[in-house]
This record gives sequence, C-alpha cells and structure tokens, in this order.
Amino acid sequence: MNGFQVALAVFLLVCVLVGTLPVFNTAFQFLVLPFHAVKNHYRRAAHFTPNVAVIVPAWNEGLVIGASIDRLLSLDYPADKLRVFVVDDASTDNTPDVVLARAAAHPRRVVHLRREVGGEGKAHTLNHGISQVLADTWAEAVLIMDADVIFAHDSLRKLTRHLADERVGAVTAYIAEGSADRNYLTRFIGIEYVIAQLAARRAQNVLGAIACLAGGAQLHSRENLLAIGGRIPTGTLAEDTMTTFESQLAGRKMVFEPHAVVLAEEPRSVDALWKQRLRWARGNVQLTSIYRKLWFRPSRAHKLGSVPFGVAWFSILLLPAFLLLSSAALFALLLLHSEVAESVFKFMWIIAACTYIYSILFTVQLDPRTAARSWREALLFPGLGAMIVMAVALFPGVTDAALTEWFGRLTAGDRFVYSSILYLWGPISMLGAWLARWVERFRGGRFVAGLLIYVCGYGSLLCAITVDSYIKEWRQADASWVKTEKVGRVVS
Repeated sequence: MNGFQVALAVFLLVCVLVGTLPVFNTAFQFLVLPFHAVKNHYRRAAHFTPNVAVIVPAWNEGLVIGASIDRLLSLDYPADKLRVFVVDDASTDNTPDVVLARAAAHPRRVVHLRREVGGEGKAHTLNHGISQVLADTWAEAVLIMDADVIFAHDSLRKLTRHLADERVGAVTAYIAEGSADRNYLTRFIGIEYVIAQLAARRAQNVLGAIACLAGGAQLHSRENLLAIGGRIPTGTLAEDTMTTFESQLAGRKMVFEPHAVVLAEEPRSVDALWKQRLRWARGNVQLTSIYRKLWFRPSRAHKLGSVPFGVAWFSILLLPAFLLLSSAALFALLLLHSEVAESVFKFMWIIAACTYIYSILFTVQLDPRTAARSWREALLFPGLGAMIVMAVALFPGVTDAALTEWFGRLTAGDRFVYSSILYLWGPISMLGAWLARWVERFRGGRFVAGLLIYVCGYGSLLCAITVDSYIKEWRQADASWVKTEKVGRVVS
C-alpha cells in the first residue's frame, strides 16, 4: 500500500474502534457491577415511613385502575401514612366511576382529581396532582406511578428507607415485565429490563449518576419536588428522565433500589413496542440537546458530566450510528485490504462475543425467575445472525471447513459476498427489524415477525426504532404523547 492507502487504512481502523465503543461500554458497566455489593446506599438507609401521597395519572384506565388502587391500599405500609390520588385526565370510559367508588369506600385514603381538559400528556396530568398534594403539608413524600403496575407487598418500605438520608431526593424501583400471557416479545422485554435496570442501574449507583427514574415507580421526597419547582418538567417526551436530571442538578442524590419490585404490562406486538420506544428515544434525543452544555463537563455537585456517564449515555443514544460506522469502515477495509479487514473483523466480534457471554451469564443470575421463563430470549438476545457471526470470528477454521463441505470450493467472488454479509450484518439486521414491523400487519405476519426478531436480534429492533427517532426529530414530526394501551394483563 502507498502512503495514502496506509493513512486511509489507519483512519478506517479508528472508525471501527470508535464504532465498537458501545461494546466496550457494556463490558465496563458489567465489570463495575460487582462493586455494587460494597458501594451502595444501604449503609445510610434506615427504617423510615413518611406520609406518602401516591399520584396515579389515569386516562381511560377503567380496566386496571380499580385493581391498582386495591393493591396499593393493601401494601405493607401504615394505613394512616398512605393516600392515593388518582388524576383522571378527562377519561371517557368508566374510570371516574371506578375511582369514585373506591373513594367512597376509603374516605381520605383515595382521592379522585378530575381534569376536564385532558390529552396534554403525562407530565401535565402529574402536575395537576402534584400541585394539590404539595398545597397540603401532609405529604412528606410523593410516589409517582402508572395506573396498571403492581407493587410488590413490601416494595414501598424498601423505597422509603432510602429517604431516611436527607441527601436522597428520589428512589426508583425495578420495573419487571409481569404479563400473565407472555409471548416472545414480552419475554425479550423481560430480559431487556434485567439488563437495563438490575445491571445498568446498579452500575449507575456505583458511578454516582442515575440516567432515569422509572416513570412507573419513582418516589420523591417533598423537598426534592420543591427543589425542581414543584412540578414535573414539560415540553419533552421524556419527562421522567428530565426530572431525574433536574433533581441531580439541584444537588439531590438518586438511588435505584433493585429489591423493590414493580410488575408492569408491556407491549405484545412490534408495532406497539415501536410506538412506545419511539417516544422514549425521541425524548432522549430532545434531552441530549437540552443538556448539551452538560456533557463531559465534570462537576463536584453531580456526576452527570462525568466521562463514564457521558460515554454510557451516547453509547445508547448513538448505538445505531456507531453500528453503521463500524460496519461501513470494516467493509471499506475489505475493499482496500482484505487481510487487514479479516483481522479487524475477528478482533471486533471476539470482543463482542466475550462481552455477550459475560453479560448474559451475569444477567440471568440477577433475576432467576425471569431468566427461567425467558432463557431462549436471553440466549438469542443479539439474534441468531449475530451469534453465527461471533462463531465465525471465534472459530474461523471450523466455519471455513463447513462452507467448503456444503458448497464446494469457494471462488474469490463467493468469499467476497460471504465476507460482505458478515461485515455488514449490523445494518442488515436493522433492516430485518424494520421488515418485522411491516410484515406483522398481514395475516400470519406476527409469526414471521417473531422469526425475524429471533434472527436479527432484539437489540437490532431497538436500534431500528432509534434510527426512526432520528428521522422523526429531523423532520420535526408530531411529538404528541401517545399512551400505551393497557388491558390488565399484569398478574401478581
């Protein structure tokens, strides 16, 4: 190679390395994770049962709201210290009747707050309730939740114990997938939640900065809500994440409590999941811009500007971009110098394979119950295609021998096509995820969509949704808050 080709090869190698940053970030988080056993907040936690006002936003939740109220009232918590405020967002079903019946049966413990004009989004609905709760001095803490979730019997006590430390502004629980009639997608979501919460948020506890208080289970001290203006921030699709950021910027500590379990109903179709996660992804894109002066600027007051937190945030936000960058650079190396490309390919995918094996083995023991019912999804989380690519990188001689046995002697053209598919598997798998959403609408399409997700990977589906969020934000498409349909499938 001449000087220009050498410089180009070095540039492409750097691009591949940058493109694999999310893999190194995942490895780092799982290496940090064991330190949660010694670096956590439990030493400062204590028995503490403040007066808790539970705010439940509800729009057409007649199928689930009654059972949710009943379960809240039966929590292992002093009855005189727990009140439930249901903020009825101009519901058009029987939600008001169900709530008013509970309010009549439990005076002062259940309160119905009606908004006559609704549809402005969850944050506005919550703020209607928060303003009334904070107007009274009774509430010492405020629990924000979704209308359909089920709190484990002892979960509230496990959350409130952290508020014994005055430095703590809010505590969030472990949201676990809890549908009674699970399908392949809810099982994938169950594994995702173990990775994203029990693993990632434990690591965030260790590193000192929490990315997001779960929207379905976040307990705030009264002082924390007052410190951020007595309201949930509006103007973004990620009000829970913005609340988390603002609380930490106000000097309050956020804590993830992995042993406080909250069960939630999750989408059962690719299209429903796409709509839900598109809102989340667009919200994160919006917040990245809002807090653009925060990133990679360390501060003694908080850890949001730290390098590890910034790398973790952008590794998720820009995961599809990193994936496309590494694949494009690897393919360009194939065209420029196939031997170098092969070595880089092996290095990249061996690192990915080692990280995958270590992280999955760690993940399944964090929540054995979820792992037992979702072991196939845990195994195939990156997709069957990615597992084949990892096998090729780990055992190149075996795969070459198998190809020769199956197809005979491979020509140079055959090997180029074969290598191209391997090197471009990331973008190919994302296209497969887009295809899964498209075919799902046809007769028998859900079965085909499921096969595509198992082959292409659940992670590729999330990447495809993130790409869609880039497009929607660039086009400034309608960003109205879309409610995820819930029909009461959660079982305790």
